[in-house]
Amino acid sequence: MATEIEHKFLVKNNHWETNSQKQYHIKQGYLSTDPKRTVRVRIKNDKGFLTIKSGQVGTTRSEFEYPLPLADAEALLLLCDQPIIDKIRHEVHHEGFTWEIDVFRGQNHGLIVAEIELEEENQTFILPEWVGQEVTQDIRYYNSHLMRLPFCDWE
Repeated sequence: MATEIEHKFLVKNNHWETNSQKQYHIKQGYLSTDPKRTVRVRIKNDKGFLTIKSGQVGTTRSEFEYPLPLADAEALLLLCDQPIIDKIRHEVHHEGFTWEIDVFRGQNHGLIVAEIELEEENQTFILPEWVGQEVTQDIRYYNSHLMRLPFCDWE
């Protein structure tokens, strides 16, 4: 069983762009958005994945991820609740950590979120200057919630 320890932040400027190491086009949908467990289908570039995550306790939750044939992932996305999350993910290295910057598209256009995964709950890290407010505990920024209430519909 894998454990995910993650912090999520809003991005306050585009200074991270010059340090983007890799980028991926991600499309993902949800077969279940129950707060106790989510079941996600993702296509990352040309690879499919099925991911099951437990409910979050603080910044920690259980995560199980399995590769899927691309054709299966594409078929499963059609079964998912709509709209599908569409984003470009950038990897940015800063002070020994890899940050994932998600630039949302479609109905979540305009939202840019930075995530950092840690090895331990109390691990320290240095915030880059382009990182803004922490939104780890704000469910509005969970991808499973953005699918139900897209960023373009926020007031």
